Amino acid sequence: MKDTIVDILDSNEISIYIVGSVTSGDFKLGWSDIDILCLTKSPITDKQANKLVYLRQKLLKDNPNNKYFRLFEGGFMSFDTFKNKTRDTVVYWGTRGQRITETYHFDSFGMYELITRGLLLYGNDLRGELTMPTYSQLRNDVINHYETIRKYAIKTNRSIYSAGWMLDIARGIFTLKTGEVITKTKAGEWALEKQLCPTPETLIKAIKLRKNPMKYINSNEFLEWTESLGPDIQKFADIMQNEIFTSRSVKSTKH
Repeated sequence: MKDTIVDILDSNEISIYIVGSVTSGDFKLGWSDIDILCLTKSPITDKQANKLVYLRQKLLKDNPNNKYFRLFEGGFMSFDTFKNKTRDTVVYWGTRGQRITETYHFDSFGMYELITRGLLLYGNDLRGELTMPTYSQLRNDVINHYETIRKYAIKTNRSIYSAGWMLDIARGIFTLKTGEVITKTKAGEWALEKQLCPTPETLIKAIKLRKNPMKYINSNEFLEWTESLGPDIQKFADIMQNEIFTSRSVKSTKH
């Protein structure tokens, strides 16, 4: 993937990073994505953007047995567009598709992970020019995620990813209490240790699924269970809500 991107952007100065579960030791085939971020010195040209936008599909077509090309998600843009949130040509890869656009959303959790655990695959390391997110920014993103949970996780689907809501809540609570960001699996284990989850048996099962998704992805027992998680997710969200109300946005993020 890196070599092909470099070939496409050979006329530009490039820095390519991998962030997320791959670099934090939490990657699990069958659940995880491979988060990639490509920053260029000059704006990406239309010709380059058109080659990049469907690159995942092209590589998969040329290598049909590869398990990983379909898992890549992320963005390609100039460093100025990324750092200063200016508008310019951006190539976006997401779970549900890809597009050429003008802006790119990279939340404070992503920035924290990029600065602290990002892996530079190619080019010059630009992270010294980036700013660590504040506690207030992290807290605001936790609140945004909390609102999403309240809106979309009242009822859950027949999918292993429904169990992910439990781990998302655990990670949000951890960040509110510490000002730091850890993996979802570790956050779930931490929440169990601290006895924060009102339905610990559900969280235990979610962690079990997260650690070995390929074992359970076609299990009718687990899939039926994932359809019933709405009430337990909302009970755990109540704990998250209480932590939001008691946390203070003036806390400083630990580096």
